[in-house]
Amino acid sequence: MAAGHAHKLYRHGHSPVHALPPHTKLAAVFAFVLVVVATPREAMWAFGGYALLLGVVAGVARVPAGFLLRRLLIEVPFVAFAVLMPFVAEGERVDVLGMSLSVNGLWGAWNVLAKGTLGVAASVLLAATTDLRELLLGLQRLKLPPLLVQIASFMIRYGDVIADEMRRMRIARESRGFEAKGVRHWGVLAKSAGALFIRSYERGERVHLAMVSRGYAGAMPVIDEVTASRTQWSYALALPGAALVVCLLGWSL
Repeated sequence: MAAGHAHKLYRHGHSPVHALPPHTKLAAVFAFVLVVVATPREAMWAFGGYALLLGVVAGVARVPAGFLLRRLLIEVPFVAFAVLMPFVAEGERVDVLGMSLSVNGLWGAWNVLAKGTLGVAASVLLAATTDLRELLLGLQRLKLPPLLVQIASFMIRYGDVIADEMRRMRIARESRGFEAKGVRHWGVLAKSAGALFIRSYERGERVHLAMVSRGYAGAMPVIDEVTASRTQWSYALALPGAALVVCLLGWSL
């Protein structure tokens, strides 16, 4: 099961984090996010500890801060939502810089920003140190439903194919003088989307028939069996383990 190429979030390297088996990293990130979500929002110092832990991981993985920060821009919509919460939430109000803001809204905004940013940062670090093929093998190793793993595999494999098809259709429209300038051109774009869907569906049918003719019976063969030693598991779980200690201290204080 192969993705065929590295994704844009992946940063090639030979660090200890890159060398860990993919399923250990997936389990570690999932456990870390659970710990972050379980932390009370009032334990503000705990979130600083989580950020420090991720910074240590990024340093060990040799992932530059600029690379990580640029990828964090994906959470901008959540930031916009969080900024609105103090203005629209109800309850006790407090004046900040001449503006009346909700106390519950301020805590809610902090909760979304802190936990969301940490979760996205952990995911970006996972993607930066694990290529798509390894991620799929890790999901397979963690016994996720095989159908879901296969769907993800085909989505990754044929995503660029569909994007290239869209590019060719756009070039064909532009070569005939078409340029979308307003609502009146939405009909042409809708027809193009319909044609793309039909072509993609027919391609899927051809691929399925080709797979069946080669012995496909609902399950993909496992080419590479990934395993992890106790030492590798201990290295991977060091992040959520340290985060759990910080979380427990947050609950106790």
